[in-house]
Amino acid sequence: MTKSLWKLLAVFAVFGLLAAACGDDDEPDTSAADTEPATAEPEPAAEPEPAEPEEAPMEAEEEMTGPDLGEVTTIKLIANPWSGSAANIAVAAQLLEQIGYDVEITDLDENAQWSAINTGELHASLEVWPSGHAQNRIDFIDNPDGNVVDAGLLGPVGQIGWYLPAYMIDQNPAAASAEGFTDPALASMFATAETGDLGQILHGDPSWVTFEQDIIDEFGLQLEIVYAGSEEALLAAFDAAFAREDAVLSYFWTPHSAFSSFDLVELELPLDPDGNKYYPADNLFKIVWAGLEDGAPAAWEFLHNFNYSTADQVSMLGAIDGEGKSVEEAAADWIAANEATWSAWMPS
Repeated sequence: MTKSLWKLLAVFAVFGLLAAACGDDDEPDTSAADTEPATAEPEPAAEPEPAEPEEAPMEAEEEMTGPDLGEVTTIKLIANPWSGSAANIAVAAQLLEQIGYDVEITDLDENAQWSAINTGELHASLEVWPSGHAQNRIDFIDNPDGNVVDAGLLGPVGQIGWYLPAYMIDQNPAAASAEGFTDPALASMFATAETGDLGQILHGDPSWVTFEQDIIDEFGLQLEIVYAGSEEALLAAFDAAFAREDAVLSYFWTPHSAFSSFDLVELELPLDPDGNKYYPADNLFKIVWAGLEDGAPAAWEFLHNFNYSTADQVSMLGAIDGEGKSVEEAAADWIAANEATWSAWMPS
């Protein structure tokens, strides 16, 4: 061979070696597979079957939402100026807040409350004494244009009357009847510096609907009304009189915790010109703004259901008047001890 041919063969040999080297790189390295057994990959867990439509969660969500509060979420309650009314309202307020409402309490007299409820400015009063509100019932409940609804009985039965200490009747039995106070001598036993020769009959808040002046005028009683100003002032007057066994005659009412502290006797009043009692027994009832039925259906149902006994109310009055608890504390204690009663009031 010539030198040229040898050179050409050498070049081809170099290219062959390079090609072989490149080919070796492209082959997969199986040395590890040859020396170690392969580990099988675990089978993936089976996917759970798709759940049925979420009925159970929807039911739970429905339970959590509770009763239909409606668009009116702030309930405006009226407390009249005596402890029984305040106790009722405190119980209602605390339970309405449990239902989910905000509550506002307005102190208002029993006459002004009717027009305030009729316009929807305020929403409910829970202790109406019917003997003083016959005309208001006609104007606001029975009237087709009225917006006040009778929400049913509160439960306690009230009795307004004139009361005096039993020891005064022991001293003079004629004091047991209003007719005895036509006698100036008997009336003078109850006279004060404020009333002169006339006997004093105490009254509380001037806003209370009462018939004392009618009775005095109709039957010529030798008495003059003096306004103590409040329920608390009447109780203070009883306390002072009983401590000294002085004479005291007062407008007052049951149910009240005062009868557990003072031996008070109801004076016999004459009948009115129509032959009826001036103060018949009062089945206390509740009044509610008609707009709550659609605006706050859960509150509407609760306020209609609200009903307890005279003993229930008196237990709170005793805590307020006798133990010095606040109205809110007495109401909270009653709620804590009487779930069996109030649970029946809660909306479905």
